[in-house]
Order: sequence, then C-alpha cells, then structure tokens
Amino acid sequence: MRILIDFGQFKVVRLNSMISPVDEYEAGLYRKHGFYPLLVEANTPEEIIPYVAECDAILVVSTALPAIVIESLARCRVISRLGIGTDKIAVKEASQRGILVTNVPGCFSEELADHTLAFILALARKFPQMKHAMEEGAWSRSRHISIHNHRLSRCTLGLVGFGDSARLVAQRAKAFGMRVIATRRNTQVASPEAEKLGVQIVDLNTLLSESDFVSLHVPLNPETYHLIDRTRLQIMKPGAVLINTARGAIVAEAALVEALLSEHLAGAGLDTFEQIDPFTGVDSPQDHPLLHMDNVILTPHVAALSEEGMREVSEGGIENLVAVLSGAWPTPERIVNPGIAPRFPLVHEMADGRPG
Repeated sequence: MRILIDFGQFKVVRLNSMISPVDEYEAGLYRKHGFYPLLVEANTPEEIIPYVAECDAILVVSTALPAIVIESLARCRVISRLGIGTDKIAVKEASQRGILVTNVPGCFSEELADHTLAFILALARKFPQMKHAMEEGAWSRSRHISIHNHRLSRCTLGLVGFGDSARLVAQRAKAFGMRVIATRRNTQVASPEAEKLGVQIVDLNTLLSESDFVSLHVPLNPETYHLIDRTRLQIMKPGAVLINTARGAIVAEAALVEALLSEHLAGAGLDTFEQIDPFTGVDSPQDHPLLHMDNVILTPHVAALSEEGMREVSEGGIENLVAVLSGAWPTPERIVNPGIAPRFPLVHEMADGRPG
C-alpha cells in the first residue's frame, strides 16, 4: 500500500548555509519532497546545539559535529553528509544513539582526479616559480627555470590508496605516458582494476622511494593520521612532489614544511591542510610558511567542486535523508555506520513503495 509521508512534520537542519549556500538545484529538491530545512551557519558546539538539539535530521557539508553535539540530539534519526569524508563527525557516538550517518561515496571522483592532474602538470612545468619570477621582472631567471623540467613520460606517479578517484587519476596519468604505482590496505590481494590500468601495487615505502609524484587518496582515520610523517617524507625520492586532495592531517604539516625548505621535496600541491582553515567564514590573512613558498600550489579545499558534482551530492545526500525519514534504510554503500540499531525502526523499502 502506498503511504504518503508528510515531510513537513520533521525538523531538518541544513548546516553551512553561508560557507556552502543552498543553490537553486538543491532548493528544488527540497521543494520536490515537501520539506524546507532550517538554514544555519554555526561552527562551534555552543552555536550548533541550540539549532539541532530537537531536530529530526541534519544535512552537513563541512562543519564538525563532535561528541558533545551528538549527545545533544534528542530525537535525530540521520546525519546526512553532503560529501564523502566523515572524519569530522563523531560516528561512534552517533551509532551508540541509533543515529544513522550517511554520505555519498564516489560523488566527486572525477573532480578530484582532474584537480590532482592539474597539480601534477603545473608543478611538473614549474608554473608557480616562473610566475613569481616574472612578477619580479626576472625574465632570464623565469626562462631558466623551465630547463629543469622533466618529461612526464619519464616520471613515476605513486597513488596512496586505490579507490575511485585514484583509479581515475591513473587513467589520466597513463594518457601522459607516466608509470603509475599504487598502494592500498592489502597489497597481497590481486586487483583487477590495477591490472586493467597497468598499475603495479606495491608497499608504501617502495612507492615513496620510487615516485616522482606522490598523490594521497585515503580517508582520515586513526590509521592514516600523519601517515606521511617526517620519516616517510625522508623516504620519498629527493626532488619528488607531494599532492594532497584528501585530508590535511594525513600529512604532518610541520615536517612537510621542513622537507620543502630543505629542498628534499621539489614542491607540493595541497587542497587540504592540517592548520590552515579555509572554512572560518572570515576573510583575513593567515601566517603559515606554506603560504609563502613559490614551489607550493594551494587551493582552498575546492578539489571536489563542480556544478555536476554538487548536483550529484545534493541528490545523494537528500535521498539518504528522505529514505530514513520515510522509515527505510538508505542504499547500503552510503551508510557509514552499518549494523547499528536505529533509533526509529527502518525497513528495506521506502514507505511510498520505492526501494530503500
């Protein structure tokens, strides 16, 4: 029997309303389902809790939801991450309270791959150094810089992690004739995807020592926190370049600065940071060594962004929320904490008859 759900009965809070404002496409999806979330810009527990304590569901882009916030949620059923990473959400505490945490895996893989390759190309051709030299009027020096470039077809790219975005990077890099190697959690199990792409799976230290470019494609968790520390940075091939479009704290940032200043590394392309926060909502200069290096390209955590990607993530995130408020489980691969006992019972088919 078809049961229509009145989503207007639920209180839904959509965080990051100023840093990542709701566009017309996302707003149209809300109208389609008949609910109108409370739009909130709040970034500390003290600011967030008054808005979410009595909500039924939360949509979040980048704001951290630590344990103290989760503990305040009296009746919340689902925290729907409009994106992939959930390292800023206290998932364990949410699970203990029967709150589903969902995300949209794979939604930005194309964008991340394009951004990674853009970093590789710009740093391989030393665009930042030439730009700065030209700004100073040092024309001879700017031309001399290019002499020390290397053909990409002579270079090795190492991918730390071999998920969706890493595989798309491998496809793009292979088109430039690069040798591509990768590492992942279990290097002993055969990878049909790697074999198809001509990618060799190796251990992390081998990858670091052989790669001219190292690109990170792993989530941030206790196992990967400072995975690239001072010791592993020193294992990297002298003159190599580090690319990070994953999570800032995967790299020990102070050690990276040392490796760049000592010229052990030739450069870095960083879209995520451990100490620089582009989500403060306040435009003001920050004092950090990485901001003043001409062999480093920084982008403000935008590697995933595109019109197509934002539409996909809006669709997926809202689908997850609608499923739970309908009394159904979301698509299994979108459930971050599977196996929990939900606060409100869920079935495997949505109340309007569509599959959950």
